[in-house]
Parts: sequence; structure tokens; C-alpha cells
Amino acid sequence: MAQATAFANIDWAGRPVRIEYRCIDAPAGAAPQPTLVFLHEGLGSVSMWRDFPDRLCAALGCAGLVYSRPAYGQSTPKPAHVRWQPDFMHRQAREVLPAVLDAVGVPAPYALFGHSDGGSIALLHAAMFPERVAALVVAAPHLFVEDLSIASIAEARTAYATTDLRDKLGRHHADPDSAFRGWNDIWLDPAFRGWNIEREVAQVRCPVLAVQGHDDQYGTMAQIERIADLCPGRTTLLQLAACGHSPHRDQPEALIGSATEFLHRPPR
Repeated sequence: MAQATAFANIDWAGRPVRIEYRCIDAPAGAAPQPTLVFLHEGLGSVSMWRDFPDRLCAALGCAGLVYSRPAYGQSTPKPAHVRWQPDFMHRQAREVLPAVLDAVGVPAPYALFGHSDGGSIALLHAAMFPERVAALVVAAPHLFVEDLSIASIAEARTAYATTDLRDKLGRHHADPDSAFRGWNDIWLDPAFRGWNIEREVAQVRCPVLAVQGHDDQYGTMAQIERIADLCPGRTTLLQLAACGHSPHRDQPEALIGSATEFLHRPPR
């Protein structure tokens, strides 16, 4: 059953943007702890998380925030003439996420759960605002562009043009072309092949749980292993068998168990 969402208005680079979001209340009597903020994948939205955020927040005993980035879900679509640039995830981390948190009233410190592009945005945000982020869980994040990613994203472009993928995305996005083109066009732009956030990730100071499925068609274990290299002593790796690009759908119980143990771990 679809859960009710609300809307917040932010100013993004001088343009008013409406953001779809949903708050999850902490269980009654739970000890105070950071709100867990969920950052979706390149084709995600509030509704595409389904009940995973509720289940994880219940296991943790914490409050949560789920929102759709501009161009996704019921948030303001991307203007048709606008093309995202290679710094689009940096801008989400530096500009949009802080504005959303301020508009909704989420206090720091908070924790971030990011999936795919959302995982990259979470890492960037933690590097930019180290005093605000208590911990990170990043599932199938991208630190650099792999041939495997580009091949799968090119296949998605073909599927969007030749199958019912557009109709399926229309169940979750007010403007599926906005959601798909924003993500697909920039990832397949030759200018994006050199995109790399290793330098930024090396600046992350909070604990990180980095998650990857062995069967992920959009990225390899090299992504999370590099996080461990760049953030030694602060990174815990979770490598999941029988798991593709979406660990919260393919292995939810294993992910909830590991994330709960990680986020309840005393600070070092």
C-alpha cells in the first residue's frame, strides 16, 4: 500500500523546486539517535524504496526521511532542455540535500543510507560536511566509471525505447522522461567517462558500511574495496551473494541485520 507523502519547497540555484518526501517516526520510547536519511538510485523515488526504509528504521529504533530528488518521483521534473553535467552528484550533495534537510527540519548529526548514485551523493556530502554526518551506509555506490556500468546503462537506453520500461517508471515518476533522461544521458555522455570521486571519498571521516552484490550488473567489488582503501579503519565491507544492484530488494534481511549492527556500534 502506498504511503502518504508530503512536499517541501526549496530554492535550487534561484529556481523554486518542489520536493516530495516522507518522514518515518521513531518508535515510541526509543532512545534519541540520528535520523536516517535515504538517498535513492539513478532511477529511484520515494515510492521505489517500498517499505525498506520503514523496516530498517524500525530495526534501528530511529526516525527516517525519504525524499525524491528533483526530476524524480513527484518532485519538480527536469526541464526538457536541461542536460545534467558531470558534476550533477556533487551539486546534489552540496546544494540540494542541505536545502531539503533544512526545509524538513532534520537536525545534525544525521546518518545517510545511499543506493547507487545516492550512495555516491552520500559519500560526497559526508566529505563536504564532515561535522554533520554521523555514519554512512552506501549500497552499490560509484566512485569511478566502469565499462560494466556503461554497457548496462546503454542496455537500459535500448530497453526504454523498445520495451514497457517507460510505462513501469511511470508508476513511480510524474515525468518518467525527466527521470530517465537525466540519469541516462549524463552517464552515457563521453564527458562523464572521466568522472571520479576518489579524492573526495578520502576526506570522509565518519564510519562507512559499504555494500555490494556479487551479481551487480552496474558495478564491481572494486568500488567498495576502494572505499576501504581510502578510508582505512573506518570502513566495513558487506559483500552479498545472490545479489544484484539493489541489495535492499535482493537481500533485505541480510542488509537490515548488518546495517543495524553497524549503526548501533559504539563510536571508535
